[in-house]
Amino acid sequence: MNGHPQPDISVCIANYNGGDLVLECLESVYAQQGEFRIEVIVHDDASTDDSLARIEERFPQVHMIASASNTGFCISNNRMAERATGRYLLLLNNDARLRPGSLRALFSAAEDGKQDCILGLPQSSMVDGTIVDHGYRTDPFLNPIPIMESGTHEAGVATGACLWIPREVWNETGGFPDWFESVAEDIFICLAARLLGHRVLVLDAPAFDHWIGKNLGGGKVVDGALRSTVRRRALSERNKTAVLLCCYPWWVLAMVLPLHAIALATEAIFLLALGTAPRKLSAIYREAFTGPWRFRYRIVSLRTRLMHGRRANASHLFAFTRWIPAKLSMLFRHGTPTLD
Repeated sequence: MNGHPQPDISVCIANYNGGDLVLECLESVYAQQGEFRIEVIVHDDASTDDSLARIEERFPQVHMIASASNTGFCISNNRMAERATGRYLLLLNNDARLRPGSLRALFSAAEDGKQDCILGLPQSSMVDGTIVDHGYRTDPFLNPIPIMESGTHEAGVATGACLWIPREVWNETGGFPDWFESVAEDIFICLAARLLGHRVLVLDAPAFDHWIGKNLGGGKVVDGALRSTVRRRALSERNKTAVLLCCYPWWVLAMVLPLHAIALATEAIFLLALGTAPRKLSAIYREAFTGPWRFRYRIVSLRTRLMHGRRANASHLFAFTRWIPAKLSMLFRHGTPTLD
């Protein structure tokens, strides 16, 4: 025993080539004030810039985990959660910044009868300060639909860029599937937690600021048009399919999975007709089918464990599902996405 009191909050920041952004993120964390104790853990995922050295020089109090190889966002967070000693985890992107009062608001909410809830904050664009979401609903295929209503409320998903999760809930869900690499891990952890009987709440304020899409590219609207990358889309479609297989009851899965396959195939044909390069479409949509097959044993094992601990009925599990596919509204609103 080292005699130091146990921290209340473990702030976990996954870093890869964070540059100045991760330093700004850390500054925002250490500027937080309140009646709580924190520890800050940074997992450096084999950065090729000088961000690791800059973190160690400027913030020597940070607990560093330096990976010898690039492992991805999910493994980075799993390693930090394993190292963390706080009662609550705050998973924070290295391109995000906490506004003053963020940790106080989250800690107060958790201590005020919400110890078993996943919590989130409104997400604000770092570009212009506009609110991007107050959490998300999802469509049947787990495509996120931003909630724009203010006020503290339940949501289907709180964004993984700033995700508060109690230690017990993290352990119960098993953390992020390491083979996800990145993308849709927040959808998994929130849906799994709700399946196990927990709630997801997004607080009214304060917001946190985020360079959306900075880490993996894409995933954002630029000048009214939706931009993404082949890698992001491939991971997204594969991982959302895996979450369906892990978390949906069999009778729902029997209805949704064939429709999901048809929707993906139709989308690929539509984008091909509009001139999208076949190699890009192959990389995205092939992975949506072959990826879950490659990881089928892990999916079966994870599904078995979650269903064994299931405490939520279907009405609770799908309370934040909107049954009109979200991609239709995105298509009408923003047109065909650009794939880099």
